[in-house]
Amino acid sequence: MSIRNHIPNSITSLNLLSGCVAVIFSFHGEFSAALLAIIAAAIFDFFDGLSARALKAYSLMGKELDSLADMVSFGLAPAMILFNKLMEDAESPNVIWLIAVLLTAVFSALRLAKFNIDTRQSENFIGLATPSNALLIASGIASLELYPGIDAAIMRHHYILPLCSLLLSYLLVSEIPMFSFKFKSFRFKDNLIRFLFMAIIAALGIATAISGVNWKVWVFATFASYIIMNLLLAATAKRK
Repeated sequence: MSIRNHIPNSITSLNLLSGCVAVIFSFHGEFSAALLAIIAAAIFDFFDGLSARALKAYSLMGKELDSLADMVSFGLAPAMILFNKLMEDAESPNVIWLIAVLLTAVFSALRLAKFNIDTRQSENFIGLATPSNALLIASGIASLELYPGIDAAIMRHHYILPLCSLLLSYLLVSEIPMFSFKFKSFRFKDNLIRFLFMAIIAALGIATAISGVNWKVWVFATFASYIIMNLLLAATAKRK
């Protein structure tokens, strides 16, 4: 086997390593560092598929390794961020709340297993993709650190994070169609929704830069907007 066949798997391994680092940071309460590690994992996750297509280095092992790496980086890591945030701010966290936030990992595994056997998701997603879920959670918790008043208000009600976890867990395995960021062509007509979303995140980025808001808030706003936009599209489609 030539060296080029190992390149995609090497990049996937970096995804897995980044996920492990994110978990470690979460246990130390370093949620901003955990976010950076998950961002790195998402970048590696993008490039391992890209490199496999470019080098024509597909393999069954690569497919399995990719799912295992995603489970750690985008399933276990965000669950540990929620878990440790709850442990950090709650004097005596309820066991039910802790189980609820850990369901993020469980439903991420179900989502990844479903994706591997669902032939309908070759172009777009059905349900929330695990990288989007992980980045939303990680950026949301990291953003809370920037605003102690909001952080204290949210964590005073210890059920908020578990409820968010349950909602996102549902979205992971739901049948709600969600657009992907794959461009098969750059024709405006074929990619109207994608271009519209890119315009939204660009506008959010400009507003963030002008107002001086931290970039973590922009990441959170980006993925929150992605979910809201897809929910609105799904609701509109049902009415037709």
